[in-house]
Amino acid sequence: MHRLLLISTIAVSGFGARAADPPALMPLPLKLEAGAGALAIDQKFTVTASLADPRLESALNRLVARLSRQTGMAIPRGKPAAGAHATLRVECAARGALYPTLGEDESYQLAVTPEGALLKAAAVDGALHGLETFAQLVQPGATGFQAPAVRIDDRPRFPWRGLLMDVSRHWMPVEVVERNLDAMAAVKLNVFHWHLSDDQGFRVESKRYPRLQQFGSGGHYYTQAEIRAVVAHARERGIRVVPEFDMPGHTASWFPGYPQLASGPGPFETGGDYGMFDPVMDPSREETYRFLDGFIGEMATLFPDPYFHVGGDEVNGKQWGQSAHVKAFAKQHRFKDARHIQLYFSQRIRQILARHGRTMVGWDEILQPGLGSGTVIETWRGRAALAESVRQGYRGILSWGYYLDHLSPASFHYGIEPLAGDAAQLTPEQTRHILGGEACMWAELASAETVDSRIWPRLAAIAERLWSAPDVTDVDSMYQRLEAVSRMLEWTGIEHRSNYAPMLDRLSGNHFAPPVRVLADACEALGLGPRHVDGITTETPFNRMVDAARPESESVRALELAAARVAAEPAAAAADVAALRAQFTRWAANDRDFEPLAQANSLLEELKPISKDLSAAGALGLRLLDIIATGRPAPPDWLASQDTELKRMLEPDADLRLAAVRPVRILLDRAARAGK
Repeated sequence: MHRLLLISTIAVSGFGARAADPPALMPLPLKLEAGAGALAIDQKFTVTASLADPRLESALNRLVARLSRQTGMAIPRGKPAAGAHATLRVECAARGALYPTLGEDESYQLAVTPEGALLKAAAVDGALHGLETFAQLVQPGATGFQAPAVRIDDRPRFPWRGLLMDVSRHWMPVEVVERNLDAMAAVKLNVFHWHLSDDQGFRVESKRYPRLQQFGSGGHYYTQAEIRAVVAHARERGIRVVPEFDMPGHTASWFPGYPQLASGPGPFETGGDYGMFDPVMDPSREETYRFLDGFIGEMATLFPDPYFHVGGDEVNGKQWGQSAHVKAFAKQHRFKDARHIQLYFSQRIRQILARHGRTMVGWDEILQPGLGSGTVIETWRGRAALAESVRQGYRGILSWGYYLDHLSPASFHYGIEPLAGDAAQLTPEQTRHILGGEACMWAELASAETVDSRIWPRLAAIAERLWSAPDVTDVDSMYQRLEAVSRMLEWTGIEHRSNYAPMLDRLSGNHFAPPVRVLADACEALGLGPRHVDGITTETPFNRMVDAARPESESVRALELAAARVAAEPAAAAADVAALRAQFTRWAANDRDFEPLAQANSLLEELKPISKDLSAAGALGLRLLDIIATGRPAPPDWLASQDTELKRMLEPDADLRLAAVRPVRILLDRAARAGK
C-alpha cells in the first residue's frame, strides 16, 4: 500500500464513529503502518531511556516540556511508578560521535500501541528524530490527547539537510538563531549553515584580530561565548553548525579594520547598500594568507564541525585588474584572467583549512579543474552546476531552487528534486556524491522580527524533500500536512505566526482594524527578485504591509480548493458555495471600511489601489457564483473584459500580489467553459 494511504488509515483505526484527523507527519516517514487504537497522553506521561547520555536526557526533558505546551497540561518529568512501564521507552544502542557527524546513522523505529510506545535507534541522533516524530503524532482525540497506534521505520534519504541563515546583512540575535534551530530539529534538518560575514557586517568576535568586529560589525556581533552556546544548543538537537566567512569577495566588512587585506586602496566602510561590490582580498601577498591562517585557526576552535564554508561567490575581479602588483603577480604565475587568480586563492585556502583539520566548502563559482580533492561544492546557479561538480569528482550540495528569500510557494520548493535534471544522467556512483541540499535565507529583506515568517513553514516542505522517499510528491498532501505542521511549530517557539497580528496592528495604529487583516490575508508578499532592493539599505525599516504579509496565503489556498470543487460540480458543492459567498461578500465590502483607516496614514496609503481591487474581486466572485448557479452562459464580451481585469489585478502593487484573484479566476474559467 502507498505510504500516503497508510497515513490516511490512521484516522479510521479505533477512534469510534467520528475519526480524528490523521497526524500531520512531516517529513513523511519511509515506512508507516497504522495500528488499532491510540495511546493516551495525559499528566501521567513518563519517558525513560536505556542509555545514560546527556544529549538524550536533555531531549527527553524537552519532549516533556513541549508536550506540556502542546496539550496545555502540566506534565511532570517523572519516573514511572514502581513496577510500571514508562509511557514511552527509548532504547538507544550507542551515543554516536561527540558532535553530529556527516553520514552517521540517523535511523529510528517507533512503535505506538494503546499500552505504550517504544522508540529504538542505533545512535542518539536517530533517537532525537524519533522523539520529534512522536511529538508530531500527539493530537486531540475522542477522550483527550493521544498518539495513534502506528509502527514507523524511518531514515533520511540525504545526509546533508540544511538551512543557511544570513546574519550579516541584517543582524539576528542569539534568541532568533536558537529558536530556528529548535524548529529545524522538529522537521529533522541537521545542518545550520551560519553566514557570518559579508559586505554589510562581520558578526563574530575575533580575539586575535579584534578590529574585525570593532570596525566591521556596527556593534552587532556574537561573542565567542555566544558562538559556543549556539554550537552546544545545535549539538543537543543533532544539528551540525557549518560557519561561512565569505572570501575573497563580499569582504567589505573586513577592510575597515584591516585595510592591508584589500587589493585596492581605501578608505573602506561596511556596505549599507546591496549588490556585488568591487573590494576584494589581495591574493598576491603572503601577508593575506598568514592573516587567514591565524583567523581560520581561531575560528576552528569555535566551530568543531570538520566542514568550513569560504563562500567564493560573485567575485568580479575589477580591483585585481586595476592593481599593478596583482597584475604583476598574475603575469608571473601566467594566470589568464580573474578566474585563474581565484583558483589560486581557493587552492591556498583549501591548504590552510586542511592544516586545521577542516574541509573546504564553497559556492559553485570556485569550481575549476585543479581545485583539490575533498572540496564540497554548494550549487546556487542550477542543477547543471551540481552535476558538473560531481562529474569532476567533488561532492555537491544543492541550494538552487531552495532560496526562501524569494518567497516562492512551498509547492515550487517541493518540486525541486536534487537528483533530477542534469543529475538524473549521473551514474549511481556519481549520484552518491550528492550529499543533499540547503535552503537559503538571505537577509536583504528580512529582520529579526520578520525572518521566521520568511523561513517557516515553507522550510518544512524542503525538509521533506531531502528526508523522504523520492516518490513522496503529492502537493495536496504536502499542503494539508504543512498547514498543520505550521501550527505545531509554534510549540517549538518559532514566531512565524505569532508576529503577524502585532505587525498588522502597527500599520493601523490604535484602531481596531479588521479590514487591514482581511486585506493582508488576501495578499502575498513578494521576495527578493520580484521585489527589487533598489533604494533599500541595511537601515530601511521593515514596517510595511509587504513585510507583514505571508509568502503564501493559507486562507486563499483553501478558497482555491473550494472554487475548484464548485467549478467541477456546482450542485454537489453547496458548502463550498456558501464559504465562497461569505468570503467574497467580506472582500466586496472591505474597501468601504479600509478607506477611512488609510486617511492620513502613510503606511496604509500605498495600499488603497490594492484594497479597491480586492473589493472588485469579491464583487466579481459573487456575480460568477450567481452565473454558475443559474447555468446560463455569460456574455462573451463581458467574460473577456473580466479576464483582462483579473490579469491587471495580478500585477504586483506595493510589492504585494493579490492572491484573492486566484479563486475568482477559477470561477471565471468555469463560466467561460460553460459559455462555450
